[in-house]
Order: sequence, then C-alpha cells, then structure tokens
Amino acid sequence: MDTEIKRKYPWLRKYGWWVAALVVLGGLLAWGLLVNRESSYTTGTEGMLTGEVSKGIFNDFIRLNGRVETGVIVQVSALETGIVEKKWVEEGAMLHPGDIILTLHNPNLRQQILDSEAQLAEKQNMLRDTELAMEKERLQVRQDILTSRMQLAQKRRAYEQQKTLYAENLVSREDYLKAGEDYGLAKENLKLLEDRLRQDSIYRRVQLAQMRESLDNMRQNFELVRQRADNLNVRASHSGQLGSLTAELGQNIASGQQVGQINILDNYKVSVSIDEHYVDRVSAGLSASSERSGKKMGLNVVKVYPEITEGKFKADLLIDGDMPSNVRVGQSLPVDLLLGESSEAVLLPRGSYFQTTGGKWIYVLDESGKKAHRREIRIGRQNPMYYEVLEGLQPGERVILSSYSNFGGAEVVNIR
Repeated sequence: MDTEIKRKYPWLRKYGWWVAALVVLGGLLAWGLLVNRESSYTTGTEGMLTGEVSKGIFNDFIRLNGRVETGVIVQVSALETGIVEKKWVEEGAMLHPGDIILTLHNPNLRQQILDSEAQLAEKQNMLRDTELAMEKERLQVRQDILTSRMQLAQKRRAYEQQKTLYAENLVSREDYLKAGEDYGLAKENLKLLEDRLRQDSIYRRVQLAQMRESLDNMRQNFELVRQRADNLNVRASHSGQLGSLTAELGQNIASGQQVGQINILDNYKVSVSIDEHYVDRVSAGLSASSERSGKKMGLNVVKVYPEITEGKFKADLLIDGDMPSNVRVGQSLPVDLLLGESSEAVLLPRGSYFQTTGGKWIYVLDESGKKAHRREIRIGRQNPMYYEVLEGLQPGERVILSSYSNFGGAEVVNIR
C-alpha cells in the first residue's frame, strides 16, 4: 500500500513565481541604486561658473596676436671689401638716401688709386709730348713746302729765260733742257711735300683721336677706382629706419656681404601665426580688424605662407588706411580675422569645460538648478566668445561652464 508523501512547503508551489519575481526585482532595484550612486557627483557652488545657451548672430572669426612689421625691407650690403673703421649711426636711427652708415678701410684699394693716378698722369704727358712732336713736324713740312714753292718759282723763271734764249740760239740746247728738267723736278718735289702734309694731317688726326680715346678710357677707369674708394663708405639707399646693424668695429667685411637692413616706414604689414586647424580656411583676400587706443584699423590678408612649423602657419596682412601714430615696428596687436559670413545660430559660451569634453558633451542644469545632467552635443564653428551648437542644446537652457576635471564623468552632478 502506497504512502502519501506530503510536501514540506506547500505554499512554495503556489507562490514560487511571485517570490522569484520579487527577488529579481529587488536585485534590479539594488543594481540601479548602485549605478546611480556611482554615476553621480555632489559638489558645492564655490568656483562653479554657469551660463545660458542663447540664439543670436554668430561672427565667424578668430583672435590672433599680430606683430607690426614693415612691408618693405631694404638690405644694406657692402660694395667693397674692407675692415670696419667707423660706425656713424646705430640701430633705430632715421636715415636718408646717401647717409653714411659705415666706413671701411682697404689699403690695397688705396694703392690702386695711387697707381691709377700715376698712370693717368703718365698718359697725359705722353699725349702732350706726341702733340708737340706732331705739331713741330707739321710746321717743318709747311716750311719745306714754302721753300719748295720758292724754288719752283725760281726754276720756272730760269726755264722760261732759257726757253726764250734757246729760241734765239743764244744758249745751248743742253742748258735749255737742264733748265726744263730742274723746273719739272721742283714741281714734283712740291707735289710730294703737299701730299705728305695732307697724309700727315690725316695720320696725325687719327693717332691723336686714338690717344685721346685711350686717355678718356683711363680717366673713366680712374673715376671708377675713385668711386670704389667712395664705396668704402656704406651708405643708405632709401629713407627709413635702420632696423639692424650686424657689423662691428674691426670686422672684416666681404664685398656683397649684408651688414644691416632699412625698414621703409611708409608701408606696414602685420604678421600673424595661425593654428594649423584653420589652414584650409585662411586665404588671401580675407578681412580682419584690430583696435589700438580706441582706434579701429582694417586689415586684409595678402599672403599665406605654405609652411607649417610646430603646428602653426604664418600669414601677412596689410593695414587698410593710415597707421595710428602710436604704433611702432615690432609692436604686438590683437587681430580679429574673419573666416566667413555672420549667421544666426544657437550660441554656447566658451569655458573651461571644453578641455575635458572636447565639445562632445556638457552638463545641463535642470529647472531647480540643483542637478545637472550630462548630455551629448555637437558643435560647429567657434570664435573667441562662443561655440556654434549644431545639436543637443536649446536656447534658454543653462549649462556648467567651469572645469569638469573633478566630476569624474558622472551622469548627474548634484549641487548643494
């Protein structure tokens, strides 16, 4: 006969599912409380900075630190080799064209000048002696022509007399013929002398022209040598301010070596260094502005340098209009560079929070101001005052702007 076995806990079969559900629910509640405790952070208001999200005009610009430079720089170079003997001006001096900056000493060049002077004097003496000799020879030929003409006249009279006497048979034929031959010889001799005078005149004119040309060339060479001596004085070629002077007393300067520079002060530019993040957005033609002592200046980007060094690239801006009188070369200026057109957007104030979040999320305060919840956001452009909010925030909401470094990435920040 079978014996009936009674269950020890009959209620378990009837209420077991409810018990299991309560256990699971209790576990979930406990886990939720634990998670909430780990993802929250409680802090006070000391040092906390909050701000309001707003809607307004977003000005797409970046603020840079510019340096005033001259738009034109003239290099100062030595034209001759020499040793620096004297410095007439110092850096920062105002110069005019022709002002002496340095004086160099070159003994070899001085010797060349003395040699050129001696050669020029010798050439001048040779030309003078040649002219005197040619003039003396010309006078002698003219004298010989006069004598020959007188002899020709005498021979002609003698021939005519002999001719008359021979016609009357008063002289011999031999005397008549001899008188004719003497007369003909005198004519030929005169013709030769006149030809010689004419040829000598041409030769003398050509020779003197060559000698004078040679003398002129020597004079020009001498002037060039003397000019080289004047080149030992290094002079300013333009008006401006002496920006740098690298030569020192006693220094040996080579021909063509740069010894300084002149800053032309009627043309300025502002040089800026820009983060490589903006390299695709900066180009020639962009506008910018700067303010100095309450006076605003307009600027325009004229050159963007392609090289990127230590995460930055350079650009040059020209000042549009007159430079304020209190701005000097080398001075720093704040520059607001416009990268695009202004447009309406949701604006998020800048703050220390960005260093922790990178602009990917932010703590948004609730209506009570006692809790701040972490929220994912997406930002676009930025300027020195605001970020452009593309997603995640609405105008009127308040956010924590101060640093999040102590919050540990908690989902909720409780504010006492």
